[in-house]
Amino acid sequence: MRNADLEQHLDAILRRAPLRMQVLEMVRSLALPDWAVGAGFIRAAVWDELCGYRIASPVDDIDVLYFDPEHCDARDDEAQESKLRDLAPALPWSVRNQARMHIRNGDPPYGSTADALRFWLETPTCIAVRLGQAGQLDVIAPYGLADLFAMTIRPTPSGHRRKADYTARIEHKRWHESWPNVTVEYP
Repeated sequence: MRNADLEQHLDAILRRAPLRMQVLEMVRSLALPDWAVGAGFIRAAVWDELCGYRIASPVDDIDVLYFDPEHCDARDDEAQESKLRDLAPALPWSVRNQARMHIRNGDPPYGSTADALRFWLETPTCIAVRLGQAGQLDVIAPYGLADLFAMTIRPTPSGHRRKADYTARIEHKRWHESWPNVTVEYP
């Protein structure tokens, strides 16, 4: 399937998930620069649909990403999380400015939210979505959507470089227990 077709399929899945759309609307209301919501929040929605689950799998956190090199203090992230908790206190918000995350990960500085995603460890997690002002869903997927829809966990170049971190993540997350159709490739 072509990536454009997979983007349409992702769009349809997210629009059928009222909570996912509400989250995107809440995050959009913050007007963060170069923002998106990604990782497990998107991945779980797709895998739940592919497995035919009627009840959404719980997510550990809602990864809110943005890129603002002028405000790299962790307290700025905490302030944005506080705003989101005011809007939806029961949701597990996690806000991170990608302009500073390269330091924690030992990577060269990132140039944008999309650039930061390229350095995440596994391909089906390197996907984020933002809700445009006209209501369109803009997908950021530096490695495409094929692995997400194939339920294949494959290392990115960073996953190959950081093999121990990749393997530890696979073992810790235990995705195959929630979604038995998942396959994992190791570097």
